[in-house]
Amino acid sequence: MTIKLFAGALAALVLAGCATPNLDNSAGRRVVYQDVSTTSQRVAGVGVESQDVVSMTDRMIRDILATPQIAGRATPPRIIIDSEYFANDSSSRINKNLITDRLRIELNRAAQGRLIFVARHYGDMVSKEREAKRNGETDKGTIRATKAKAGADFRLGGRITSLDANSAQSGTLSRYHQISFELIDLEYETIAWSGLFEFKKEAQDDVLYR
Repeated sequence: MTIKLFAGALAALVLAGCATPNLDNSAGRRVVYQDVSTTSQRVAGVGVESQDVVSMTDRMIRDILATPQIAGRATPPRIIIDSEYFANDSSSRINKNLITDRLRIELNRAAQGRLIFVARHYGDMVSKEREAKRNGETDKGTIRATKAKAGADFRLGGRITSLDANSAQSGTLSRYHQISFELIDLEYETIAWSGLFEFKKEAQDDVLYR
């Protein structure tokens, strides 16, 4: 009798161990699209966020197009806008291409031929295609053939810097950002245009940027 009781108890324990635990599988908060030019009401921190990227690039576009030395020349200048010489020296984690890509694309659209954009960041792609054409691997295409690729007149340079302050008493973090943009004359090494964007944020609970 004792053996039967022991076997029954053991079987009950095994079945209990195999049972599915009581998990909360309720649906989470549904995905909601946000306006990239506004601050999120649920997730916001002291770093560089989408609304900052939109604001700074829109301002730089207007300023560049209003500069006669750049956008008012009889012959449209060739410019390079990429992140090669755009440094992040701040304490904020940010993909620099978010800034330079948007600046280049939106400026190209707004310039309407007043500026010619040199795609130096696609240099390897162009070199491989040119080599294939000249080796006879492909034909010459329908546009034209040139001895060299396009040289540029101006190139973007700049940096992101920041200044942090933290209150040990309240736990509030304050961060001031300064983002500089400059177009450099690639022949004379002079600065043909400069722009500056700055902002300051405070928060008690910072968010994690990836």
